[in-house]
Amino acid sequence: MLNVKNIQVAYGDSTVISDLSFEANPNETIAIMGRNGMGKTTLFKSLIGVIPLKGGDIEVAGTNVSNMQSYERVSQGVAYVPQGRMIFPTLTVLENIETGLENSKNKKVPDEIYQLFPVLHDMRHRKGGNLSGGQQQQLAIARALVTDPKVLLLDEPTEGIQPSIIKDIANILNEIRKMREITIIVSEQVLHFALAVADRILVIESGNILFENKRDEVDTEKVSHYLSV
Repeated sequence: MLNVKNIQVAYGDSTVISDLSFEANPNETIAIMGRNGMGKTTLFKSLIGVIPLKGGDIEVAGTNVSNMQSYERVSQGVAYVPQGRMIFPTLTVLENIETGLENSKNKKVPDEIYQLFPVLHDMRHRKGGNLSGGQQQQLAIARALVTDPKVLLLDEPTEGIQPSIIKDIANILNEIRKMREITIIVSEQVLHFALAVADRILVIESGNILFENKRDEVDTEKVSHYLSV
């Protein structure tokens, strides 16, 4: 569903990602782990088209999106939940979700969104800025889902979320995969969250993937070491 081939990303003359490749299958969740500053957010911004590639290719369901603008990638089935959530604080919950329906034929929020996020239905007329961090994260995911994506990118979804809510976010992501044939790529530093949602774990350092492994085969001590060094 997502094929990233030998991509290179730079800020000016400073290369952040060099020759990075990975594939993600339909209905698979991949966690890309690493410490701050290792290139995770840069990778995600390059996948959605916020930062242009210097080289390499990105394919979504067989379509090369490498030179497409962000809105074109959304139309090809890529949805992005950025670090910090970036919801509209002065819009209501419903209005926030509806911004994801801008290019959709159906302007009505699907019932399954409220099945996944019942708290958002209860708070649909409340301003987004009045929600807790965990509720805002759910709102950001809901807004991305109404675009009917093939690939959902979540950058640091547990950042600033209290531990009890982290488990809820994990349950929601697992439920999404039961309801839809969707590929989920999550950038993360919290290992227990990654192990709760991901089929595979990749560790990135200095813009390169150090190793990857299936969840059941992951050496947790080794991953913890990379995250803490």
